[in-house]
Amino acid sequence: MKKAENIGSDGCLQRDSTECKGYAEAQSADRPETGETGSKTPELLERILDRNNLNRAYKRVKANKGAPGVDGMSVEAALPWLKEHGKELTDSIREGKYKPDPVRRKGIPKPDGGVRNLGIPSVKDRIIQQAVSQKLMPIYEPLFADGSYGYRPGRSGQDAVLKIRAYAEDGYEWAVLLDLSKYFDTLNHEKLLNLLRKEIDDERVIQLIKRFLKSGVMEDGVVMATEEGSPQGGPLSPLLANVYLNEFDHEYERRNVPVIRYADDIVLLCKSERAAQRLLESSTRYLEGKLKLKVNREKSHIAKIGTIKEFKFLGFAYSKRKNGYLIRVHQKSKKKAKDKLRAITKRNRGREARQIIAETKRFIQGWLNYYAIAEMKTLMHEWDSWLRRRLRMYIWKQWKNPRTRFNNLLKLGIPEKYAWMTAMSRRGCWFVAGTTSVGRAISNERLVKAGYCELTSAYESIKVACVERAVYRTVCTVR
Repeated sequence: MKKAENIGSDGCLQRDSTECKGYAEAQSADRPETGETGSKTPELLERILDRNNLNRAYKRVKANKGAPGVDGMSVEAALPWLKEHGKELTDSIREGKYKPDPVRRKGIPKPDGGVRNLGIPSVKDRIIQQAVSQKLMPIYEPLFADGSYGYRPGRSGQDAVLKIRAYAEDGYEWAVLLDLSKYFDTLNHEKLLNLLRKEIDDERVIQLIKRFLKSGVMEDGVVMATEEGSPQGGPLSPLLANVYLNEFDHEYERRNVPVIRYADDIVLLCKSERAAQRLLESSTRYLEGKLKLKVNREKSHIAKIGTIKEFKFLGFAYSKRKNGYLIRVHQKSKKKAKDKLRAITKRNRGREARQIIAETKRFIQGWLNYYAIAEMKTLMHEWDSWLRRRLRMYIWKQWKNPRTRFNNLLKLGIPEKYAWMTAMSRRGCWFVAGTTSVGRAISNERLVKAGYCELTSAYESIKVACVERAVYRTVCTVR
């Protein structure tokens, strides 16, 4: 490995589990290096263990600041360890003696009540996985189907949502939504390794990946063997997941069926309900028979695009208008975001109002960066009014007693008569926050000066940027 001064920081490919984490933080992978498109490379392991590649992998893992694995080693402690043991580590990999640590399992609650199992590899294993991923990505990227959008350079969940709308406007109004039960935990190892061997001649790399797959899982201090699955949380897992389902993507493309897939979220499109029913049956047979995956039959269903209650993909829905389809935020996604804002502005948190406003701004900007492609100007007007009142209620609660409230209203320009009437009101904080006196005292302008992010203006500016990015990516794809 290089010396410390040669190691900087950039992004790292690991998913944090919310809606996308609820998809609100959905991301795409970095672009592969140029000049790395050759497959069938028996010297692949040497390229993976190249010093420059390993240092770049370390920088990505360091920038991610992930949690320690089962060995307890933090990202900060990795560099001194690598300086001392780096050569020993790479030699053991070349000799086929390297044994990865078991991954640390962590359960993340799902919005629907289930649990998503994350596997957290040790830091040194994450570095090696990242180094492998960096060299495999240029090999597999040209081979992936056009309808695959998850964890790929220059692609995002937003692109997948826009593509579905384009198909719907061409007449593909019926969709088959397939839900794979615990996809990352049920990948068949033998099938996956055989798929990898089609493009990788260096058996040492295959065996290294196999050791990662078979490394085991530690839960509550007990190590359990892993006979299937690729732990969701390692840098290599997203690429392996795409390789595994690439065969499915190409199979249905050969059948002239539009396929849109983001990781394990799959949508097949057709022009009639009858065709959709046949697709649901045939795709279920293919996934369970040939790929040995489990389809959740309760959640997998057909839906007509434009039926907001039935169709949900990556947190989005569609509504049909005379001039085409409009992208909407799904009701569940809106409820989850509003619940989060309600929790942030909960009036008993005991933090300064400016801290609450700053936290609100961070959440709004992150949420809009993902959902701004949807049509929701009216919704943002409504949320603006509601959120300002929530903040006024929070501030009113912090003023506590009537004398403090009276003095603060006077300082903020409210006439003494009305300031006294408002301060002495026995109505609840929510009611008082909606009164004229409090609205004038804690005005929209004062909230903005305190750091409040106006949803309507933020939405309009971010939407323009989202559309520009989508157009740019479309042009690049066509070229």
